[in-house]
Amino acid sequence: MTCEGALNKVREATARNQKVLVETCPQYLLLDASLYKKGFEAAKWVMSPPLREKKDQETLWAGIKQGLIQAVGTDHCPFMWKDKLKGEDDFTKIPNGGPGLEHRMELLYSEGVMKDRISVNKLIEVTSTNIAKIFGLFPQKGTIAVGSDADIVIFDPEEKHIISVDTHHHRCDYSAYEGWEVIGKTKTVLLRGEIAIENNNAKIKKGHGKFIKRNVPSSI
Repeated sequence: MTCEGALNKVREATARNQKVLVETCPQYLLLDASLYKKGFEAAKWVMSPPLREKKDQETLWAGIKQGLIQAVGTDHCPFMWKDKLKGEDDFTKIPNGGPGLEHRMELLYSEGVMKDRISVNKLIEVTSTNIAKIFGLFPQKGTIAVGSDADIVIFDPEEKHIISVDTHHHRCDYSAYEGWEVIGKTKTVLLRGEIAIENNNAKIKKGHGKFIKRNVPSSI
């Protein structure tokens, strides 16, 4: 979901008592089509769907707050700049996608919670609980409870830092949010009770992943 017109169709569907599950991404909440005026640098933000207008951003934030949008993912699809340059003479050859996974929680907290667009509870709903329910993984995932997997993020709500290619961990030599100052920093990530990320370092090795069989989705 990227724009006001599409979200209005969701509103119409809910008025007919239809169940619609909707996702958006941080780039549609925070970036806009003015970036496409930056010459070929605009290739950094070539993605599908493309970035929209500023007016659409507040509509999407409101849609999250109102429960019309249940999930915020990233569509993380990074490329090296040399790959983007393949479309320098023909824009149709620009690889489609951009980086964003590492900063999703920080951007949503800084631009959403800290600016009173959404609550902390809503942040957790759209990044964890709702997604686990939609994919039939709740309550094993998406909650902290006895018997659930101990997947926990320890988050410093006061640490300020600047997003940059110089400090991110994406396998990508540019940042879609270069120079963006945010409040809030992910410090530690636990996966099934084991420390997966600590002090910007991965603590787990290849093969640590585990197949999980999906169940019937839970209601939201």
